[in-house]
Amino acid sequence: MDNEDTYFIPANFTDAGRVFGMFELRNCIEAVVLAAPTLGLCMLIARQLAVSLTIKLVISLCLLVPVCGFALLGIRDDSLSRFLSVYFRWRRHRRIILNKGGMIKYDHKRCDFWRTKPAKARRCKR
Repeated sequence: MDNEDTYFIPANFTDAGRVFGMFELRNCIEAVVLAAPTLGLCMLIARQLAVSLTIKLVISLCLLVPVCGFALLGIRDDSLSRFLSVYFRWRRHRRIILNKGGMIKYDHKRCDFWRTKPAKARRCKR
């Protein structure tokens, strides 16, 4: 027992692949992609308004900070694009479990993603 080596794990070992040790690279790229059109919209709004520079900056920050912050943080440790792809895949393939005393049957809840009511008479062709 005395011959065992002790290894200390550094505090920054999970920082690999992160920007500033906090944000994943994918989230940063998504934040830049979402910030570019938002910044263009802010510049368009700023040109149309006849107010001081301070008010233009405040309006721009009120639009940019939430968009970039939301993109940097993501949803439940997933990037926005990953979360949206999983969500839409779940919406497309969700099912209802029917058990009437025998074998469990999975029935599709909806035939089409964009339809609001479940299809009753028509069956989906897969």
